[in-house]
Amino acid sequence: MMDHFLEEVVVKRSRGVNEILYALSNVVMVVAALIAFMLLNTIFRGFNVIVLIVMLLSGAVALLLFMYRDRLRTEYEYTFTNGDLDFAKVFNNQKRKTLGTMRVKNVEAFGPVDSEQFRKLINMPNLNRRNWFLNRDAKLYYFYYQKESARNVIVLEPSEELVGMIKKYLPQGVAHN
Repeated sequence: MMDHFLEEVVVKRSRGVNEILYALSNVVMVVAALIAFMLLNTIFRGFNVIVLIVMLLSGAVALLLFMYRDRLRTEYEYTFTNGDLDFAKVFNNQKRKTLGTMRVKNVEAFGPVDSEQFRKLINMPNLNRRNWFLNRDAKLYYFYYQKESARNVIVLEPSEELVGMIKKYLPQGVAHN
């Protein structure tokens, strides 16, 4: 039997604004860190509450930008292996966050988000929705499944090749067009 394997990386198509924001966040991070360091030196000469507050705020800005600027360069990774679909979120091609694994045979509904079936599902009460896509204008698909009595929908942007592989492993009557 032949293995079915496909790995896809979804990147934002128009990244110009994100790249400008990323460069700007690097500049602001360095400037804020320098301000905090300079104000730290003035506190040693004489204590001042206002200087302490400005120092702590600029240090916090520098730290937060250092920790979260990579989120401006986010990618999603879908890995399909013989009916199992793994999801991951990758930040700046360096940090990887595993989002989960799904057995395609456990899916109760699958199809494009512009279908009537999706519109019915999305209005269900207590529905956990996960958007694991970057391009709103892409051909988006959804998975609906229940796990531990919780209703879940995952929306993603797979290629037509991945959609074809997924459909081979879905239970009969689950795929909607």
